[in-house]
Amino acid sequence: MKTKFLSLLIMCLVAGSVFAQANLNAYKYVIVPNKYDFLKEKDQYQLNSLTKFLFEKYGFKALMEGETYPDDLVKNRCLALKSDALKDSGLFKTKLTVELKDCNDAVVFTTKLGESREKDFNRAYTEALRDAFTDIEALNYTYQPSEAIATQTTVAATSTEQEIQQLKQELETLKAKEAEKAAAATVVPVVAVEKVEQVKDEKVVEAEVKEVMSSVLYAQEIDNGYQLVDATPKVVYKITKTAQPNLFMVNGENAIIYKKGDAWIIEYNTSEGTKQKELNIKF
Repeated sequence: MKTKFLSLLIMCLVAGSVFAQANLNAYKYVIVPNKYDFLKEKDQYQLNSLTKFLFEKYGFKALMEGETYPDDLVKNRCLALKSDALKDSGLFKTKLTVELKDCNDAVVFTTKLGESREKDFNRAYTEALRDAFTDIEALNYTYQPSEAIATQTTVAATSTEQEIQQLKQELETLKAKEAEKAAAATVVPVVAVEKVEQVKDEKVVEAEVKEVMSSVLYAQEIDNGYQLVDATPKVVYKITKTAQPNLFMVNGENAIIYKKGDAWIIEYNTSEGTKQKELNIKF
C-alpha cells in the first residue's frame, strides 16, 4: 500500500511538472522588476540583476521592467510573464519564492521556497534565490508559440486594425466611384456639385483614418507605471500606479487617468474647471 502511494505521488509530481512546463513554454518573455517589495532599494544586493541572469541561464528571454521592449511585446503584452520574488518569514533562515504572473495578473507558476542559513543578507538572498530557481531549471523551458495567447493579446489590436482597414476600403470605394463619374461626366452644374461633395467625402474618410491611427496609445511598462506611446512612436503621457488597479496619476500634469466601463478617461483641472477626454489605450 505504501509503495502504491509513493508511486502515485511521484506520478502526480511528474504530471504537474510537465503541465507547468507546457504552460510556461507558451510565453516568450519574462519581465523582471527593478525592485522587490521586501527590499528598500532598486536592485539591492544585485538581486534583480541575478533574477534576470538566472532566467536567461535557463532559456528565457528576460527583460528589466521599463527598458525598451521588442515590437511584438509592445503590441502583444501577454507574450510576457511578470516575475516577482516573495520573502517568507523565518527565524533562522532566509526564504524566497519566485512567482510568475500572466498579463491578467493570474499566477501561472510558483517555485518552492528557496532557503539559506547565511547571516549575511547579500549571501542569504543570493543563495535562497538560486535555491528557488532549481524549480525553474527543472522545467527545461523552450519557447513554443501559442495561438491562444497570440489571439488573446491581439484582440484589441485586431479590432483597431479592422477599423482602419474598413475606413481605407471606404476611401478606395469613393475614389473608384469618382473615377467612374469622371469618365462619364458631362459639363453640367449638377456634375460639378457632385464632384465637390465627393471630394469632401474623401477628405472626411482620410481624416477618420488618420484619427484612428494616431489616437491609439500603447502602454509600455516603466518603473511604478507606464508610458503611453503613439504610433510615431512618441511618449504622450507617463502615468504612475495607485492603490486602485484602474486609476493612474499623470506625471507632470494635474490630471488622472481611470477606467470607466470599457473606456479610459483622462480628467484634468483647468482654469475653466474639470475637463474629461476619452483615450484609446492598449495595455
